[in-house]
Amino acid sequence: MPSPWSRLAISPETSGLLIARAHDELLAGNEDRRLADVRPLVQESWRRSLASLVGPEGLPSLEFATHELEAYRRAHPLAGVMDMVRALLLPGTAEESGVVVAVGDAAGRLLWVEGDRHIRSLTGDMGFVAGANWAEDAVGTSAPGTALTLDRSVQIRGAEHFNRLVQPWSCTAAPVHDPETRRLLGVIDVTGGPEAVTPQAQLLVDATARAIESELLVARLRAQQAPPLKRSAPSRALLRILGRDRAMLEAGGATLELSARHAEILLLLAVHREGLSAEGLSEAVYGHAAVETLRPEMVRLRRALVPVAPRLVPASRPYRLPEGLETDAQHVLSLLDRGAHRVALAAYPGPVLPESDAPGVVEVRESVRSALREALIAEAGVDVLLAYADTIDGRDDDEVLRLCLSMLPPRSPKRAGLVARIERLESA
Repeated sequence: MPSPWSRLAISPETSGLLIARAHDELLAGNEDRRLADVRPLVQESWRRSLASLVGPEGLPSLEFATHELEAYRRAHPLAGVMDMVRALLLPGTAEESGVVVAVGDAAGRLLWVEGDRHIRSLTGDMGFVAGANWAEDAVGTSAPGTALTLDRSVQIRGAEHFNRLVQPWSCTAAPVHDPETRRLLGVIDVTGGPEAVTPQAQLLVDATARAIESELLVARLRAQQAPPLKRSAPSRALLRILGRDRAMLEAGGATLELSARHAEILLLLAVHREGLSAEGLSEAVYGHAAVETLRPEMVRLRRALVPVAPRLVPASRPYRLPEGLETDAQHVLSLLDRGAHRVALAAYPGPVLPESDAPGVVEVRESVRSALREALIAEAGVDVLLAYADTIDGRDDDEVLRLCLSMLPPRSPKRAGLVARIERLESA
């Protein structure tokens, strides 16, 4: 069944090549005459983007860890209208809709990104994923960020985007307001091909925003006698273990650099949230049962944690953490699950505790490395794969190099270098 969005497609009004050239002239500081042919709305947004020092090929920042995103979404005013958004903008089979629908907060941070599975895998490479900041002063001209800046619905076509990574796509977005105070609550966006920026698409997105505001008012009237819900979640600690041997623990605004052994223990307890017996933990750390060696190490670890992260001081029988501890490795895996391959690779500075030979750590290291590699091979674009091929994990990976070679166009200047690298591996 064809997507309902496919019936809305029209040709762009302005040549993408002309817009791209005007964009490059502006970046170079030139007031070229071609700028006169670019819509004033886009010109002004480009200039705001330059003033905010937005890079023309940067990736958006990820504002939330996985648990933070889930908690924030549950508490957001738009959480209760997501079924309405899906019904209006993703009718039928959402996974084959031909578009991606995003809902963000008033700061431009995307909270939900749903829709066509194939398009989500492609837009994920440019960081269009839940938790990413798409405000105009963060990524430049785009429908969600510019709609929030101007506080009105906006359509941005292909090359009108400030960020070159986003220029293959077009999008329509509209802000959503509190129905009583008119305070800005967030933004809804439809991203795809030319069908996402038709006049009909703008009418549909605008109508959806108004329907959401009406639904919020109705829901508020129904619940006006109920006491307000207070939701608060304590900030959780983060253990940074990627590309470093001395892990860094961040908790409650403080940081603690851990010894290599303490990093291994804390990582294993973070991974095994149900806890480990003294024998199991010593096997994972030392490779054999060494309970008498482990116990004094646990005493020293507890002593180091008390001043910085008392809520993480391990309990005994079994050894376990009283509350969850996130790691930057989990953050990378979460990005892969969201389809943000380019962002995941940028967030991967290197293997988990690379110098550790603790059996449990080696298992975690290989698990993360394998998940990243398999996700990129299966779904990432050639630019992301080429970047992976330049990392410590990918530089000698014959399969990755050959896959990049097969994906490059026949006359790409990058082919010669790849062929030379493959030949060196074969002769080694």
